[in-house]
Amino acid sequence: MARIIRLGAASLAKLLALMMASLGFLVGMLYSVGGFLFELSAGTLNSGTALAFLALLGMPLLFALAGCVAGLILAPLYNLLARFGFGLELELDSD
Repeated sequence: MARIIRLGAASLAKLLALMMASLGFLVGMLYSVGGFLFELSAGTLNSGTALAFLALLGMPLLFALAGCVAGLILAPLYNLLARFGFGLELELDSD
């Protein structure tokens, strides 16, 4: 078993930002479609519809920012805990 003893804060921040931006896009899609369907069922399309579609831009940006901040906080925390033997163990193939 190989043990991860250190994580780079910048690399974890980039990875989590990308993963969270993808999740934010999915949430933004659901929010936009839901807002559009709600407005359509009410019979009017107004500025609320436009704001719902702005979620396609805003949600991924906010989620990416949260992922980046989480990566910058979690990497040093992991590195501290890994010093005391709480690191992740990976099984790697040697081929």
